[in-house]
Amino acid sequence: MSEREAVRIREIAPRLAFQDHMAPTEVKVELVRRLVEAGVRAFELSSFVRPDLIKGLADAEEVFAAVPREPGLHLGCCVGNLRGLARAIDAGADSASFLLSADEDFARANIGRSTMDSLAELERMAAYAADHRIQLGTYVIFAWGGPTGPARGPDDLEPLARRLLGIGVDRWILADSSGYAAPPQIRELVTAALAHIPAENLTVQIHDARGMGLAALLPLLDLGVRNIDTALAGSGGHPAMPGAQGGGICTEDAVQLLELSGVDTGIDLPRLLGAANWLADELGVPGKGFVRRTGPVPDRPGQPLAFRW
Repeated sequence: MSEREAVRIREIAPRLAFQDHMAPTEVKVELVRRLVEAGVRAFELSSFVRPDLIKGLADAEEVFAAVPREPGLHLGCCVGNLRGLARAIDAGADSASFLLSADEDFARANIGRSTMDSLAELERMAAYAADHRIQLGTYVIFAWGGPTGPARGPDDLEPLARRLLGIGVDRWILADSSGYAAPPQIRELVTAALAHIPAENLTVQIHDARGMGLAALLPLLDLGVRNIDTALAGSGGHPAMPGAQGGGICTEDAVQLLELSGVDTGIDLPRLLGAANWLADELGVPGKGFVRRTGPVPDRPGQPLAFRW
């Protein structure tokens, strides 16, 4: 890293894109290889969930086995229950994040359990993880509201936060899964979370469903949050939400914004753009984002723009 301010970009496309689009294992492994070559060092590689429900991630063990373990590489995953956590441990995952929904209706539709029942399952998982070599954290998906209900704020987070700390889980991923939050709402909820856990234990994941995703990044930096989840080419979706705009903040757009703001990501933007174009071609969908299409801002006089239409 340079002497500039730095963030850790965690790339979630290997999970988010392929739970929405079927692809061979070798394509997933090649995606990770290209991203590592571009400088990405943290990944949400897959989900250990029921393969009949998320068919695109049925090869989670194979993906973990095929990705080379390099120094400094962090390979995380999602899990939905104790069985999934055990599979993640056996596969050699560095970390696992439980899929806890702040939205009661989605919790029941997605995993067939209420939010309170999910917290009881997480408590069992925390006890199991304590005896194994894995870092266990939790998502709080729909933390800002959604998928169809009203917005949420600090008062809604507070009881969840106290319960999570009570069972010993202090690593959280706050996910704006429906893209509800503008910068004031980002600041408000993240500030509330930071009253409970240190900034280094908090990751924020914005899904750019309403075009406000990039606007969230700079407020996060002001609050000291340095762990940010993004999705290459804005890819992703969820089988429980067919047709919804489920993609994360576009990695390549986020990297350009951060670098131009004096924040070091450690990621090579031209290589990242190549990986994004490759992924869009492999998935057969155009993908999101601006930098892929218009080219990055030139960093020296006369530098051409790399258009991709």
